[in-house]
Amino acid sequence: MSNFAIAYRGAKTAALIAGATLLCGFTFRSGGPPELHYQEYNAKPPRGNTVSVCHAHGCQQQESFTFTSADISDLSVLMDYVRSSDTPAEERRAIAYAIAWMERRVGPTTGTANDRASLGFMNASGQLDCVDEATNATSYLLVLQRNALLRHHAVIRPYSKASFFKWPHFAAMIKQRRGGSVYAVDSGVGPNGANPAITLASKWYINENVPAPVAAPARIIAAAPTRQPMPAYTRDNIAQLVEQILRNNQTRP
Repeated sequence: MSNFAIAYRGAKTAALIAGATLLCGFTFRSGGPPELHYQEYNAKPPRGNTVSVCHAHGCQQQESFTFTSADISDLSVLMDYVRSSDTPAEERRAIAYAIAWMERRVGPTTGTANDRASLGFMNASGQLDCVDEATNATSYLLVLQRNALLRHHAVIRPYSKASFFKWPHFAAMIKQRRGGSVYAVDSGVGPNGANPAITLASKWYINENVPAPVAAPARIIAAAPTRQPMPAYTRDNIAQLVEQILRNNQTRP
């Protein structure tokens, strides 16, 4: 095949894709369990409480980090303090704080502490694009799920959304156990350690009046049991404990 024919076929394919995108208004990457996302980007899924933190654009670099039992305990206290009631909406708010905490915890060890928001075009060590962000957030969510810290949601595969006027953008995804609503957990909207935006997937990035595609949850986790609140602490004492947790996090290696 001549170079001209190859170039023509490439241009024709690009035009067809652009036209289809314009007509559809948006695109979704297909669903499935989170393991498929890790396979696609040659990323290591979490093993127990050990995660591989992606950075440098599309998981080109990965650094291992293990959350200790003390870390898991701190996360439990933090999430219990943040949620004002045992509802899916309050759990999503607690998830946002937990992921921000986990980003701050891993940053000094993995070299991602200075990651800035919305710089996916920077193929630099320590900087995360949306694939890195979605992969890491999925790993953090799986750690929360494995430690029975998610009562109302299950972790599902990240997927991307795009339109004719916007680049494809990835985010981690969670599925509400009751009702099946899918929510995007987008940690790429802020720098390292900022709370991610958690939005209905149909209204995330590009607002569409259609439901998000159904995606299968991870196979490794059953529904988390309900945990009772800790009676040993008053709300004021928990607030002091949470402040201490965050101070300790800043000084840990």
